[in-house]
Parts: sequence; C-alpha cells; structure tokens
Amino acid sequence: MPTLTIFGKTPFLRLILPVIAGIAVAAYIPVIQRVILLLALVGLLLMLVSFFLKGEWQYPLRWLFGAGVFFFLFSLALLQYQEHEKRAEPNFISNEAYYIGTLVDIPEAKPRSIACHVKTDYPVNKKVILYLQQCDQARMLMPGEELVFRARLQPFQNFGNPDDFNYPRFMKIKGVAGSAYVPTSNWQKTGRQRLTLPILSQRCRAKVLTFYHSFQLDPDALAFISAITLGYKAYLSDDLQEAFRASGTAHVLAVSGLHVGIIYAVINLLFSFLGKRGRPFVVRQLLVILTLWAYALIAGMSAPITRASFMLTVYCVGRILKRSGFTYNTLAAAAFIILLFKPFSLFDVSFLMSFMAVFAILFFQPKLRQLYTPRNRVSKFFGDLSTISLSAQIGVFPLVLYFFGSFPTYFFIANLLIVPLISLVIYATVPLVAVSLFSFLQSPLLSWLEALFRWVLKTLINIVLGVVQFTEALPFAQVTDQHLSLTQLFFLLFFIYLFAQHLMSRRSRPLLVALSSLLLFFAIGIHERITSEPPRLVVFNAPSSSEIAIFYKKRRHYVEIPTNGLLPHPAKGVLRLSNGELERFHAEEPLPLYTLILSEYRYFNVDRLLSLFLPEVIVLDSSIPRYAARQLQAECNERGVAVHDVTVDGAYSIFY
Repeated sequence: MPTLTIFGKTPFLRLILPVIAGIAVAAYIPVIQRVILLLALVGLLLMLVSFFLKGEWQYPLRWLFGAGVFFFLFSLALLQYQEHEKRAEPNFISNEAYYIGTLVDIPEAKPRSIACHVKTDYPVNKKVILYLQQCDQARMLMPGEELVFRARLQPFQNFGNPDDFNYPRFMKIKGVAGSAYVPTSNWQKTGRQRLTLPILSQRCRAKVLTFYHSFQLDPDALAFISAITLGYKAYLSDDLQEAFRASGTAHVLAVSGLHVGIIYAVINLLFSFLGKRGRPFVVRQLLVILTLWAYALIAGMSAPITRASFMLTVYCVGRILKRSGFTYNTLAAAAFIILLFKPFSLFDVSFLMSFMAVFAILFFQPKLRQLYTPRNRVSKFFGDLSTISLSAQIGVFPLVLYFFGSFPTYFFIANLLIVPLISLVIYATVPLVAVSLFSFLQSPLLSWLEALFRWVLKTLINIVLGVVQFTEALPFAQVTDQHLSLTQLFFLLFFIYLFAQHLMSRRSRPLLVALSSLLLFFAIGIHERITSEPPRLVVFNAPSSSEIAIFYKKRRHYVEIPTNGLLPHPAKGVLRLSNGELERFHAEEPLPLYTLILSEYRYFNVDRLLSLFLPEVIVLDSSIPRYAARQLQAECNERGVAVHDVTVDGAYSIFY
C-alpha cells in the first residue's frame, strides 16, 4: 500500500506521529515547561487561524490546521511524559521516615518477604514496592487497604555489571519510584480502605485466584491457568517460563489479544440467541462489550487486556455500524489513546511487541491467504491459524532479537499446536467455573460434572506443558547471541515490509529500498563486530559470592580461576587472594601488580599485603562481608592505596 494511501485511510496515524515524537523528545532532551506551553499556544493559534481562512487562501494554506494539531499534540505528549516522570522520580526523604500509602496490587510471596505495590499519599505521592517481613498479617493483606509504615525508601539500582538488565529504567516505565524492606514491627494497617476502579479490579482478581485454588490443580497447572486467564504470573516458576520462551510460545502466558479474542468468542456465542440483524443484534453487541469489559475488570485491567478489549470494542461498534472493525486505523487509535495517557508505554516491551504483532497480522495475513485457498472448514481453520501465527512472528522477530538476542527456532510448529490447545483450555475452564459456583448445592450430578471438567482441564494443561517441554528439549531450539542495534532493527524492519510489498505489487522501487536496507543492515553489523569492545576480565558484583569471568560479546565466559594465584591476563599482573596463607611469607621487595583482588577472607592485613605486593589498585569482591570490606577500604584510604569495592562501585573490568 503506498505511503500516501496509508496516511489517507489512517487518520489516527497522522495523530499518533506527533505524540510519539513528543515522547521521544521528552525522554532524551530536557525541555523547559515554558517552551512546551509556547508550542501548545502556537498549535492552538494555527488551528484557530485555519478556521477563518476564506476564498483563495483556504486551499494553499490548508496545511495550517494539520501543523497546529501537530504542535498541540507534540506539546501535550511532552507535558504528559514530564508529569509521569515526576511521579517516578525517587526523591525520597534521605533517612527513615513514616509514610502512609494504599496497597494497589495483590501481595506476592517471595522466598524471604511479601512484595506489596503501595501508592504513598504522605509525605510524598509515589508508587513503591515494600518487601514486608513474612508473617500472617502480611499474607492476608488485600488491595485497597491503607498502611502506615516506617522505612528508608531507596531508588532502584543495578549491580554495576556490564551485562546488567536496566532494572531502574524498567521500574521507571512501570511508574515505580523505589523500594524498601519493612520488618513486621515497622508497619500496620490504619483500618481505612480506598476503592478505586484499578483496586476493585485487583480485588476481583484476588477472589478469582482464591477460587482457582479450590480446583485442586497441581502447582504448574494452577500457575498456567492463572496466567492465561487472569494474566497473573506470580505462580509461574522460572523453569516453566524458560520452557515457554525457548519454544516460542511465551506470548500465551500473558493475557493479550489472543486470550481476549478467545474470551470474546465465548461471550459472543453465549449471546448468539439474539440473532444477527436488527435491534436484537445491536443489543447483542452491547452486551458483548459490557461482558468483555467485566472480564477485563476481573483480569486486573492490565495494559495488554485493556488494549485488546478496546480493539474488540471498536470491532463490535464497527459491526453495529456495518463497517470493518480491525483496521490500521483501529490499531493506531488504540496506540494513540494509550500513549497519550501512559507515555511510558512507548518504551514497554510488551506494548511494542503486541502492537507490532497486530500490525504484522493486518499487513501479512491477507497476502499469505492468497497463497492457498482452503477447501473446507477444517483446512480454513488451520490455514488461518498458521497464517496468523506466521504473520505475527515475522513482525515481532526483529524486536525479539533487539531486546533479547535470541529467537525460537521451532516457533511455527509449536504455535500450531499450542494456540488451539490454549483455546481448548480456556473453553474447558468456563464450564468448570460455572459448575463450581453451584457446588454449595451438594448435588451428586454437579459433583460428578465438576470432577469430569477438572479432569479435562488437567489433561489439556498437561498436554500443553508436555508439548512446550518437548519443543524446548529439541536440538537447536533457540538461536542465541544475535543482538541487534537500534539502527539494525529499523533497517531490518524496512527490509521485511518493503520486500513483502514488492512481492505483492511487483514494483521495483520497494525492492530497491528493501535491498538497500538489507545492505546497510549487514554493513552496520560488520562495522559493530570490527569496532566491538575487546574481551575483558571482570570481577562481577554477585551478592555474597565471588564471580570472576571473561566478558566478551555481551556474554560471560567462565575459565578456571585460581583461589590464590595469578589470573589469566597476558599483559598485566592480576593476583587473587582468598585466604591469609600468603601473609606468613616474606619478601625483600614488594612484587609490582596491576590489580590485587581480595575475596572471601575477612581478616586480610593491609600492611602485611603491602609488604608483599605493590598493586596499583586493590579490588574487594562481593564475597567479603560488608563490615570487613568497609574496614579494608578505610585502611587502604589511610595508606593512599586505590581501592575498588565491587559491591559499592560495581563490577571491576580489566581489558585485554
């Protein structure tokens, strides 16, 4: 589709561009508020002037209204981003202080604490995570309850390792400013409660989770059904999540368009008795919309559920108006509204991948359908399933490589099996829930039906998990270590979409641009390999343990590291000591060293070490207890020796 045609048929695409531009500028360039207000005023004036143009000036100056809208939306996006950024700033009181806040999410049990998302109201208005000491009172907390607590709230920090996930940025995107550990004696409930729509949604989800426990499913089955129907992932084990990632089916664990679409099919079937035309059909669509949003409320009103519910609502309205519901304009409208109210979503991986998947389905599936004409309903079902799965994966695999550096090899086969099974699992959940609601009647028939539906659900879930684990275990299940740069990502996307456009239109211009993009993609990759950082020996910040490895191409390569001895480095003397054995030796002159790494042992004598060695810097790794590390650092500072504490200063690197 030519660019001008896309813009002409997708008015919301023209509206979303200034919003994206405003968010991007606000994220990387500081803009004072006066400039933003001036831009908004200019936009309003341009729109106002365009309304008063008459006669011969109206056509040549028709661009004034569009320019005014651009400036206004651009400035509005800037203001929204700055406002959300202020809320996520970790400007807390430096010492311990009393705070009052409301629990806004379901408490999540951790190995040593209970994680609670709390929105504080006094003395600052922030969203924080409290790690409450495990106790019965903490486990019984419900969303909406007000807490008073004493803590020292701190901003999120990385460990300072070269391969660290940017956790502070991730939490900023989520709108969370900081965290604190709070012992049982430092918090209590005030007795007051707050009931907003998001809190009501979380309370409904908590009750449904409690209801799911009555199904007597095994832990993996309970975690799976909670994830695919409610979007609640706290029960999922790391091994189970890794199995889904490796098989290319991780998307089924997050409630998204696929799951909401299945729920929509169930709801639409329930109201099918109202017919397909006339006023009953209008009532049917309105009931579907209301029930769909009721499900979204129960499922926690997460961003993916809200996006999917919004798009299905537009689809239902389109059916009422006898217009197409799923279009590029619908997708752009959903993105426009979400970004305008939640600008951080532009940097959210799930937001980008879900919208890219839907865009790819809209773009590729009609083209793939033309390759094969099904002869019956069964072949049509599997044909549509395969084209939807392939279209979505074509669209998101550049993003997967950019964000994760890996790609599942057998995603196509796995999704052909898993997606229909997911539908069956959700369909099987509906009658089990319905029968369980009437279990208080203690009817033998209801008990038999409940047992039957529970067995069906367990069997289907076990089949799904079996397929996932089998796919994960296949050789070469994942392509790994294929990280893309941001520039490569754009060029790869250009190539994919323009080459597909060439195949359908047979025009030469899209092919030339596509091949040019591919050439630039490979040229950038070669340049980055040539100019990439050399390998380095790294003392990592691994809490309460010692970890030393060679870091190269964004990966840790472990080699044999002596407990006491020289480390592998051809040019610089690097010595590691893990006990006090060498302190009994004597030397006429200290041995010059580039780096002396101290680990594990807590009783090092600095004077004794300096009589044996003459290091340029002493590195204290994270296995040394905190009190001992502080004492060693103080002694080194007194003697004028450079010291690097890995726990405080982050990982220490020595380049080859």
